[in-house]
Amino acid sequence: MTDRKELLTPFCAINLVCYAHAIYILNLLLAFLQPRFDPSLEADLVDDEIENGGAEATPLPTSAKDDEFRPFVRRLPEWSFWLSATRATILALVASMFSMFDVPVFWPILVMYFCVLFVLTMRRQIQHMIKYKYIPFDFGRKARYGGKH
Repeated sequence: MTDRKELLTPFCAINLVCYAHAIYILNLLLAFLQPRFDPSLEADLVDDEIENGGAEATPLPTSAKDDEFRPFVRRLPEWSFWLSATRATILALVASMFSMFDVPVFWPILVMYFCVLFVLTMRRQIQHMIKYKYIPFDFGRKARYGGKH
């Protein structure tokens, strides 16, 4: 009768490879959710310039045009996100077939650590979205202009 460990031998490397793959996908997801031009970075640059003795930035006059629609431009476009995720998945599948990646790990700790890391980074990202009033997704029904539908 075959031993249970012999049946799982091809899948032993999956733990570490899967964890590295999940961290990479999380990194891609964060880049996908962030705007290309981050308003918090622009505010920090202005503050640094003022601290270094540069000319104090005078605010531009505000008008009704400040509320105009500006499309959400992602830091990582959707095509690049899916392409990178697909390449990483194929690489992870291939890497799991080699014994040099078979590093003994205690997988429940890795799963718990990934879940905590995911929750903390997504909470921070959602707070950033709320603070700077951008939402990278379209929810609900689209507004229709001009005709009755």
